[in-house]
This record gives sequence, structure tokens and C-alpha cells, in this order.
Amino acid sequence: MKRLPLIMVAALWAASLGMAQAPAPAAAAAPITTNDLKNIEAPKPEVRLKGDPDGSLTGTVSDVPPSDAKKGLSIGDVVNQVGQNKIAINFVWTLITGFLVMFMQAGFAIVETGLCRAKNANHTMMMNFMVYGAGMLAYWLIGFAIQMGGVGGVANLGGAAPLNTEWTFNFFGKPFGIFGQHGLFLTQGGTYDVGVMVLFLFQMVFMDTALTIVTGSAAERWKYSAFLVSSFIMGAFTYPLFANWAWGGGWLANLGTNFRLGKGYCDFAGSGVVHAVGGLTALAVCMILGPRIGKYTRKGKPNAIIGHDIVLVLTGCFILAFGWFGFNPGSTLGASGNGSLRIGSIAVNTMLAGMAGGFSAMFYMWMRYGKPDASMSGNGLLAGLVAITAPSGFVNTVGATIIGLIAGVLVCLSVEFVDRVMRVDDPVGAISVHGTNGLWGVISVGLFADGKSNYGGSWNGVTGSVTGLFYGDASQLVAQLIGVVTLIGLVFTFSFVVNLVVDAVVGQRVSAKAELEGLDLPEMGQLGYPEFELKPRAVTVS
Repeated sequence: MKRLPLIMVAALWAASLGMAQAPAPAAAAAPITTNDLKNIEAPKPEVRLKGDPDGSLTGTVSDVPPSDAKKGLSIGDVVNQVGQNKIAINFVWTLITGFLVMFMQAGFAIVETGLCRAKNANHTMMMNFMVYGAGMLAYWLIGFAIQMGGVGGVANLGGAAPLNTEWTFNFFGKPFGIFGQHGLFLTQGGTYDVGVMVLFLFQMVFMDTALTIVTGSAAERWKYSAFLVSSFIMGAFTYPLFANWAWGGGWLANLGTNFRLGKGYCDFAGSGVVHAVGGLTALAVCMILGPRIGKYTRKGKPNAIIGHDIVLVLTGCFILAFGWFGFNPGSTLGASGNGSLRIGSIAVNTMLAGMAGGFSAMFYMWMRYGKPDASMSGNGLLAGLVAITAPSGFVNTVGATIIGLIAGVLVCLSVEFVDRVMRVDDPVGAISVHGTNGLWGVISVGLFADGKSNYGGSWNGVTGSVTGLFYGDASQLVAQLIGVVTLIGLVFTFSFVVNLVVDAVVGQRVSAKAELEGLDLPEMGQLGYPEFELKPRAVTVS
């Protein structure tokens, strides 16, 4: 018999020592009583100094600080710690998912830059970079107060009680909430509060997502100063107003309690609040700006203007898909209590719809034009993610997949319609990705919600789960359609009027000379790619 290698002998010897020293199985622990808790002594610091290799001294009830060290730990101390831990879990979950949504800004930036020409790379990146600053400043000053100042508290975040004042008026004898009144500068009205801070961060990055949608559609001809003014107004007023009506205790959310229309307008993570608001504002700005030079012939036929880097585009799509796991599951505002464990279902729905949208867009373009189109496949992925954002918390996986498949084809049809019929120039297809599919996501709640999402037993103050037409509640679809009409009729109109004023005061569009040269030097003073000499080429208009 051959000798065992030395390392195997050593391993066997070490294993035998471990087996010899293994403790006997512990007996089942007796239930803890109130008397047991009262008699627990505060932990002694010297215990930790000796080390705790097996973890038996770490994370036990003895780590709960007693209110009275002489009497020891009471049941009240333990219950208080349990409550703190629950809220802490929800704080951490909401903050981390908010960080993921913030990272989506990088995805938007490189998707838009890749779909634009190299001579505008610096300008496009800088719009995406500074929309974060301009939007956040406006939102901190006034937008957050308008949106969430009357929400009345968020249970998962410990209540956030200072947000309790909504301006309302009576209509048909029912209160209609219009805007909140607490939260200016995060100090007014007692809103210097940890729960309010968490809510602000999460809602702020959603607002930023809506604002950055416009930068892609208006790219390659939008004056930088006009972009800053328009973005500030959108962060202060346009976005917060509709967000209040849907999420802040406003009149859309109360369609259920006031008029028995389902559970009121339901938009779990923002297909309407974030994406449709951004997409419709983008449509308004693009209509005012007009098309890029060379986009259309004299007869109105569109010319393709190809972006400079498809690698950036698809990389950005991956980043956005990753960030969407914060966008949708994070909208539970917690991972503990009130049905928040549904984050698992929401994450899977998000993934399936995105996949389905990318697949159906690729398949549609392949069948129609003979080749799979990379940029439209990416837009299909994003369209599926946009469409599932509103219903993600209310539907099953079959519904999510169907919603995504429809979104992928819908974005292709919409891009063609906007480009050829409306003759609105959108370099990145954001109007179709976010506007069209944002509206589709809102409608899909009223169709596919399966009545299984019991978030603490009610939604928007109405008992029961959100249930759509296909599962027996036609009134939910009515509430969703009212939301769609509001988005198109009020939000689009408001955005158009505001940007007409900006155009009159500041001027929205750069000069023809600057546009032909590329906006990097005239607007930003520096090329995005200084190692290349970029020269304008002649444009033939037939």
C-alpha cells in the first residue's frame, strides 16, 4: 500500500481532532418567558475581549441594552429593539435600492451619448451629469414638499409623521388633494426627521430619472442654459405635482375612496409618475425645438442619423436593467412587514418583462427589416422595464411577460410613428420608450393585476388587493385610464406651455452654426474626444 501524501495525512488528523471535540447536540431550547427576560443581565465587556470564534456570544438577546441596568432586561426592552430592527431593515433596504436608482443615471448618460454623434458627446454627457444637480436643488427647495408634504406618513419607515398637510378643495362633495405643504428645505414643518430623509433620497432619484429622459430626446440641438432652466422647473413643479396626485395622497390616488374606482389610480413604481411624465415632457420640448438639421428632406422623409457607439448604448442598457432592481422592488419602501417580502416577486417580474421586451423588439425588427437591430433591441429591453414598472407589484409572471412582449413591439411601432407621422425628431427614442410605454404600463395595471398582492390588506386606503379587468374588476381600468388622460391632457399641456415660456425668455435651440459644428466646443468649450479632429460634413437636402 502506497504512503498517503503528507497533506492528506495532515487533513485527516485535523478532521479527527474536530470530530473528537465536536459538542453533543444541544437539547431543544425552552421558550423564553417574561421572567427570563427580566432576569437577563447586561452583557459584560470582558466576554467580548476573550473572543467569540463560534459566534455564540454575538447577536443574542444580551446585546439589547436594558433601560435599567440594575433590574436587567425587560420585555419592553426586547420589544423596543425588535421595532427598531424592523425599521432599520426597511431603512437600509430603501437606501440601498435608492443608491441603485441613482446609478441608473450612468446608464442613461452612456445610452444617450452612444446614440448621438461624437461631436456632441461632451454636451450630452454634461446634460446627464448636471440634471442630477439642477433637479435635486429644485426638489430640495420645493419639489419634495409639493409631492410628499401631505402624504400623512409611511408606516414602513417609522411613520414620517411630519408630512401631514395636503392642500385640497371639494369637488362633488369629495376632497381633492392637489399639493403638499410640508418639507421645504427638509426642515419646514418639523421634517428634519430620519424617516423623512430616507423618503426624500428615494423619491429624489426617481425625480431625477424623469428629468434625464428629456435630455436624450432633445440632444444635439438643446441650448445648455435652456436645459438647466427647464430641468429646474420640472424638478420643482411638473414632476412633483403629478407625483403628489398619484403617490402623495392626491386626488388620483383617492379615486377609490371617493368614487369606488378600484383602489384608486395605482402606479407601483412609476410607469406614469416617472416615465410617462418624462416622455411627455420630452415630446413637448422636441416639438418646440424642431428636428435636427438634415433629419428630414424637403418632402418630409426622415433620414437616419446614426449614433457613434453602439457598445456604449448596450452597456448602458445593462446598467439600467441592473438599476431597475432598485427601482421596482425598492418601491415597497421596506423588506419587512406589510407584504414587503413580495420584493422577490417584483424582482422576477421586472427581469421577465425586460427580457421579453428586448426579445420581441429584436424579433420584430428582424422580421421587418431582415436584420436584428441592436439599438432597437436595447430600446425594447428598456420599454419592457418601463411598462412593468407600474404593474410590477400587482401582477404574476405570466402577466409580466405578456406586458413586456407587447412593450417591445409597441416601442418599435411608436418610434416609426413619432419619426414618420408626427415628424418629431427623437435621437434616442425616449418618447416611445418612456412616454408610450409608460402609458401602456399604467393601462396594464387595470388589465393584469391579479388581486394577490396584499400589502397590509389595502391599497390607497381601500381594503383588498389591486385587481384588474382580466381578474374581475373593470373599475380599476377606469381609474388607470383617468390617469392616462391626466398625463396627456394636463402634464403634457403644462410642460408645453412652460417650455414655450423658456423658449421666449432664454431661447431653447442653439444656432445652426453651432449645431453643424457640434455642441461640444460652442456650448461646453471642450471636445468629448479631443484626439480626433471633428469637421462638419456637407448635408444634402433633396
